[in-house]
Amino acid sequence: MAEVTLTSSNFEAEVLNSDIPVLVDFWAPWCGPCKMMGPVVSKLADELDGRIKVGKVNVDDEGDLAAKYNVVSIPMFGYFKGGQMVDKKVGAMNEAALKEMIK
Repeated sequence: MAEVTLTSSNFEAEVLNSDIPVLVDFWAPWCGPCKMMGPVVSKLADELDGRIKVGKVNVDDEGDLAAKYNVVSIPMFGYFKGGQMVDKKVGAMNEAALKEMIK
């Protein structure tokens, strides 16, 4: 499954009401570290398909979601279980570090 594009209108259904955990990538197209993380996030989405959902929030387009989840630096990764953010990490990281967050 490819990453899901998350917006204010589908965030509740796709993330908060999801039956499986969701990794949310808060990013922007102008962000260098975000671009660097793109392939890592895509690979993870394919590798863990069915076990977790991976969604992307463009903070430029969805400023209300960025504000709600206190996104002050990007990329920021939020890990949601049962409708709650249970962990978050900020900045570029390697694949192993991102996987460790969701274990």
